[in-house]
Amino acid sequence: MANNNTDDRFQSFAEKMQSAGMPDIAISNFKHLYEQLVEGSSGSIPESSIQAVDQLPNTEDLNLQHTETGIAALPKTVLLKLNGGLGTSMGLDKAKSLITIRQQLNFLDIIAQHALHSNVQLLLMNSFSTREDSLDALQKYPALNSTKLALDFVQHKTPKINQHDLSPASCVHNEQLEWHPPGHGDIYISLSGSGMLEELLSSGYRYALISNADNLGAVIDTQILGYMVEKNIPFLMEVTDRTDADKKGGHLARLQDGRLVLRESAQCEDKDREEFSNITKHPYFNTNNLWIDLLQLQNKLIENNNILDLPLIRNSKTLDPKDIKSSPVYQLETAMGSAISTIKNAQAIRVPRSRFTPVKTTDDLLLVRSDVYELNENFTLTSKLPFTELPLVKLDNSFYKLIDDFETRFPFGPPSLLECLSLDIKGDIVFGQNITIKGRIRLNNESNEQVKIPSGTCIDNDMNWD
Repeated sequence: MANNNTDDRFQSFAEKMQSAGMPDIAISNFKHLYEQLVEGSSGSIPESSIQAVDQLPNTEDLNLQHTETGIAALPKTVLLKLNGGLGTSMGLDKAKSLITIRQQLNFLDIIAQHALHSNVQLLLMNSFSTREDSLDALQKYPALNSTKLALDFVQHKTPKINQHDLSPASCVHNEQLEWHPPGHGDIYISLSGSGMLEELLSSGYRYALISNADNLGAVIDTQILGYMVEKNIPFLMEVTDRTDADKKGGHLARLQDGRLVLRESAQCEDKDREEFSNITKHPYFNTNNLWIDLLQLQNKLIENNNILDLPLIRNSKTLDPKDIKSSPVYQLETAMGSAISTIKNAQAIRVPRSRFTPVKTTDDLLLVRSDVYELNENFTLTSKLPFTELPLVKLDNSFYKLIDDFETRFPFGPPSLLECLSLDIKGDIVFGQNITIKGRIRLNNESNEQVKIPSGTCIDNDMNWD
């Protein structure tokens, strides 16, 4: 319960958010998190407070009945994509989802055509930074506007907090630095506060698959949808097996009272790092593919006065992310998957790794553009290889991290990687046309001169440059 002193301290935040046009639901949820901060909460989830999850329902056990139920539910289903991210880490100043993936199609092209093919409504959660570019890009698909529903709603923004006195952070030369995205857990209150949740329900929609726009593995699956409908599950999280590459990602666990919980890296205490990374003890990680019963979500919000009470994630940052000497601030965030511990009867289901194909770096981009993947007639990106046999790609950040630098070094597209086990590139190397990579390859150019690989070259284990 907040005391008067906390209310007084929060007043400046409330006024700041009101001036920025944030709705009451956003302010009240931020206040709920701020109260926890003032009380000294770090949002940590100690290892001693959880139990491992060793068994879950599996998509391999679903059947034709689930498929038939899912097909019947498609007209009531929304494909909701988180599209608030700029590709700043890859040198972009526009929506990351506008990066070209295959056949001159970007993320949004593929998502839009998959939604049309699957007979589901497409909906984006944009940020103020991504909205205009993204909606412009979707104008080429007039069939998406066959209903009166808008194609998007905009996520909220929340103030950064000075660590020394828990007051609103201020930046005179750039007011934008005073704000931050509140994490994708904001989706629920943005959906409600924008009026979109009520509009969806009044238009006959009941279910939603929510996922990141950069994960093209998160496609409509009628078996999973049918399973959710038949079991009347309000919230269903897709999880998949953790590997060594996933040690830092959030994992699924169980609270002492039996509820499932998502523990993110930022919620792990230092003394528990080893256990957090133990993929044998904690074998499942959250793909961020979530199936939601919209009606049950609305009922939950109404019951809780629009407070979903998602676990706090307290991130320590600097006011200017590019200046480590700028003022230390807190960013209060939530994860949308953490609703699994707050929504009664929420469940998880184990899915194949193919449903998690994110593109976070140009390493990932090279792989999904290569001949390892193909785009089928359903506009689903599928791998020709099992996950355990996918090539490990590691590109030199000095020359390949930014998208423009990456494109100039692969002017004819990626090399063939179908027979590649790993590709590790150091230094400045440009690839010609029809290059084939086989086996485990390390290319190391230590000179100050750019090296060009001639078109038609086949690089195998006997041709490592080191």
